[in-house]
Amino acid sequence: MNKLKFWWNCSRAFALPVTVMSWLSVFVYALISGGNAVFGVLALTGVCFAHLAANIFDDYFDYNILSKDEKYLKSAQICKCKFITDGLVTHKGMLIAGLVCLFIAVCFGALLTFFTGWGVVLIALLASVFVIFYSKFTFIGLGELAVGITYGPLLFEGVYYVMTGSFSLDVLILSLGVSPFVIAFLYTHTILDYDGDLCSHKKTLACSFADKNDALKILAGFYAEGYVFLAVFAYLTQIYTVLISFLAVPLIFLLYKSLEVYNQDKSLVPEVKWWNYPLGNWAHIEQEGTQSFYLRLYLARNITTYFTVLVCIAFVLEKFL
Repeated sequence: MNKLKFWWNCSRAFALPVTVMSWLSVFVYALISGGNAVFGVLALTGVCFAHLAANIFDDYFDYNILSKDEKYLKSAQICKCKFITDGLVTHKGMLIAGLVCLFIAVCFGALLTFFTGWGVVLIALLASVFVIFYSKFTFIGLGELAVGITYGPLLFEGVYYVMTGSFSLDVLILSLGVSPFVIAFLYTHTILDYDGDLCSHKKTLACSFADKNDALKILAGFYAEGYVFLAVFAYLTQIYTVLISFLAVPLIFLLYKSLEVYNQDKSLVPEVKWWNYPLGNWAHIEQEGTQSFYLRLYLARNITTYFTVLVCIAFVLEKFL
């Protein structure tokens, strides 16, 4: 159990709710369209292991860069590659763990291919490129694009395909409404990592801006984009109940204001509120002094969660009312 807990933390599994909630929105939509629930759950399991692999590979490749110069490690967030820098796991051990997670994801993909068809293979091959080389994409400013494609069209069309045996234009539009919220979670992470990434010459989208507050404005754009595409989806499908997801907007304002404060002073720790929970391995976070970082990241994660829960509630209401 201790080993499982260690790798749970090492793989940054606290971010899995973002993946699960993205999957849940298309799962519920496919379900009310007569989709196979078992295949949908199998797809989720494979996607979760792919997500964990991406997180591990991200730290593995980041450490390749950061370890080249001591100033890179010092400039990065305290939590960056923490398990490697603290000697809790070797650099090679991270690579092996990432490959294990990826292998498990491939096994689930093979199982679904056997039962549902070869459409899974194409989606899985494309997704594996983004999973393995995600860190490389972030170094050329394409991290957000990689996440948007993986957790948008590929995830949504893949899940819908294994559940219904077909692809869908409506599902594509839905993916473009939900995936910006996933991208916003990632982008929040890069805003929080801005100084360290800039020092280590990591060309994230945020680092393409000379001023952190200018970079922050793009975050609002991602959320706005999500709501625009969701409104288009509502118009095309006549499922206007999805617009209840606008109830998440106040939390977006809270996150934006909190990140403005963070850009001025990283040491200011917000008061823990209900919208920050769950707090993950909070005792360890307090010990290493990264509360300011994680509270904001958890809020970004939860915005995605609340948004997709509201979308799922809308689908259920559409089915039964």
